[in-house]
Amino acid sequence: MNHMNGFNPLSRTSAHRRAMSRNMVTSLFRYERVTTTKAKALEVRKAAEKLITRAKVDTVHNRRVAAKFIADEKILNKLFTDIGPRMKDRNGGYTRVLKMGFRQGDAAEVVILELVDYKLPDSEEQDDKAAKKAAKAEAKKADAKKE
Repeated sequence: MNHMNGFNPLSRTSAHRRAMSRNMVTSLFRYERVTTTKAKALEVRKAAEKLITRAKVDTVHNRRVAAKFIADEKILNKLFTDIGPRMKDRNGGYTRVLKMGFRQGDAAEVVILELVDYKLPDSEEQDDKAAKKAAKAEAKKADAKKE
């Protein structure tokens, strides 16, 4: 029976589980969106939400507690200067899990774990990239005609 079991060991040793959790939380804060299995996402979500709650108040103590979990200094700074203040008015529920389907090889349920205020890259940026690409193509054609 699984009564009162506080976490999912994910069939890993404690060191492997801790390292994987730290890496996935760091990736979540870096990219604000990661694709993983449902079991891993639900475990990583717990740590990520606790760190975001800490990041809402930028103190030396909170930074040191978060630094135990996040080794990358740039990501730690992003957490306290960008992500924490964005979530200031929210009382929890900083992440969401979106189901994608099942993986081909082992039929594991794959999900997207993302921050709630994550926004997809705007279509304006895509339009700018398309315009730049078209301009480069025209410049190449003009160069080819000159030769």
